[in-house]
Amino acid sequence: MRIYRIAAVAMSAMMLVQPAIAQEDREDWPGSLTIGTASQGGTYFIYGTGLAAMISQNLGVNASAEVTGGPIQNATLVETGDHQIGLLTMGPAYEAWTGESELAPGVEHKQLRALFPMYQTPFEAVALASTGIDDVSKLDGKRVSVGPAGGTAATYWPRFFEVIGVSPNVSFAGASDSTGQVKDGLIDAFSFAAGVPISAFSQIAAENEVSIFGFTEEQRGQILEAMPEVSAYDIREDMYPGIPAHGTVAMWNFATVSAEMPESLAYEITKLVMENNEAMLQIHAAAVETLPENADQNTFLPYHPGAVRYFDEAGIEIPDELRG
Repeated sequence: MRIYRIAAVAMSAMMLVQPAIAQEDREDWPGSLTIGTASQGGTYFIYGTGLAAMISQNLGVNASAEVTGGPIQNATLVETGDHQIGLLTMGPAYEAWTGESELAPGVEHKQLRALFPMYQTPFEAVALASTGIDDVSKLDGKRVSVGPAGGTAATYWPRFFEVIGVSPNVSFAGASDSTGQVKDGLIDAFSFAAGVPISAFSQIAAENEVSIFGFTEEQRGQILEAMPEVSAYDIREDMYPGIPAHGTVAMWNFATVSAEMPESLAYEITKLVMENNEAMLQIHAAAVETLPENADQNTFLPYHPGAVRYFDEAGIEIPDELRG
């Protein structure tokens, strides 16, 4: 219930003053839309729930957040029109765009369009302190959940393990279920990826003595050399009470839509989010990076024309090749 309380608090401050939208500009708007997120207990679900509330209350469209398997599934759900908005990490987004998605191999997701930057997703792991696991190298042969199948964590953690040279016994489950399994001793660790602070990590850390860790400098160097789609990221000391600062890697996240979304709706959603960062921060602290100037963190996925219109008005340069 904690995540719903968070969303409820955020909703109370989301009735923002918006300019009137001409009725003729709304004629082709859908009466409702869905936002593909990920598992409960993760940042995507909280962020998407808050975003849906903002859209519903300020744009008059009944929006709802849906639990999904994460970015890989979200890309395909947007491509097929089953969801109107999908929250995507840019690694899986690139694979979907180029036809290398694990869910739909060979299918280039050419209907995908970027809407606005969200935040960076760092990769972190958590284990009970009693296990003595405080480093990825200690996961060799251990029982480790990597989040729900099809999610960013489930895709990239096994690749990281291979680069570092460890072989855990990997399982798949949502964030809340995985931390519950760690707490109950059913698995040894949970390796995940989400905007920080990760809600499920904060909760287990509040109730148990845990180790939360990323990668050593050597491990991070190996990953950065092998996988250019990720970048270095440092978790500050006060992110989780009692947990020291640590290094890891991260990927950017973007909200995406189909090229078929009406231009005026894409424009209004982008404007709503980009011009109300204080409201976004009430949804989740990771929204500190949900800013117009971070539009340049997308280097390959064309922006929806409605988003381009907003960024042009805001003085944010969108390269010609991304003006989709």
